[in-house]
Amino acid sequence: MSTSTHRLDRYLNQTLGLPRSAVRVLLAQGRIHVDDRVASAGNQPVNQFTRITVDGEALPCQTPVYLKLHKPAGVLSATRDPVHRTVIDLLEHPARDTLHLVGRLDRASSGLVLLTNDGRWSRALMSPEAAVEKVYEVRVRDPLTLPMVEAFAAGMHFAYENITTLPARLEILEDTLARVTLVEGRYHQIKRMFGRFRNPVLALHRVRIGAVMLPEDLAEASSCALDVQELRASGAFWLT
Repeated sequence: MSTSTHRLDRYLNQTLGLPRSAVRVLLAQGRIHVDDRVASAGNQPVNQFTRITVDGEALPCQTPVYLKLHKPAGVLSATRDPVHRTVIDLLEHPARDTLHLVGRLDRASSGLVLLTNDGRWSRALMSPEAAVEKVYEVRVRDPLTLPMVEAFAAGMHFAYENITTLPARLEILEDTLARVTLVEGRYHQIKRMFGRFRNPVLALHRVRIGAVMLPEDLAEASSCALDVQELRASGAFWLT
């Protein structure tokens, strides 16, 4: 899940066996390039996605992958499971075995799931300090009411964890259909909040995480790559 960061000189020592003294000489002679620019310092940070060349010879590197997937209900939000089908099982991407999930959905829920091999991005997106909005369409059994809207906005105390949820936005779309916006992801949070009103959730579908929307034309069990604008807006500040 993590993106491993190293010093350039240590990385070249580990991968090519070059001592730091040799790396300093190569740097001084401009013979090392990092992401197509001449490197100048041995302590320059690099990771598995960094493009490094020494005397024109490229070192192996990974390609960062950022995917959005339309998870069907009944599929597990996990990379592997001995019993249930997982979101990774839905992918045909060549790098699928290197991917991890950015946030999860209950097995019974459907909608947007993000996958990546870039720990920098997933940490930036899921950090509590980032307060990234997650938006869901929720079908409940009984009609929605104004007291529910007010209770979501005020936050609810969960005695088991002894926490109070952050304010959430509940918008009534139809009698029994709501749009719920959260900036956190407590365990079964939406189901438990409606449970306070003894109003069971019948279906839960995530449509947005931060700036990333689930495309309306993306079929269930299908995936596609995020575009650069979505990535920049969702924390991938290093992209140019």
